[in-house]
Amino acid sequence: MSLHKSLKGSTKIQVRRNVMKRHERIDKMIKDGNWKKGDKVLGLPKTKIEF
Repeated sequence: MSLHKSLKGSTKIQVRRNVMKRHERIDKMIKDGNWKKGDKVLGLPKTKIEF
């Protein structure tokens, strides 16, 4: 009996995320100069992901 192709591992698939984690967003904002020390970490503005 063989395994259905949808049940096989996702080793062939490269997943592209369209959402950044909070620390990634802060790192990008620091790099772009939009983050000041002492700013709130909640309610961050949206940042674009570079492909």
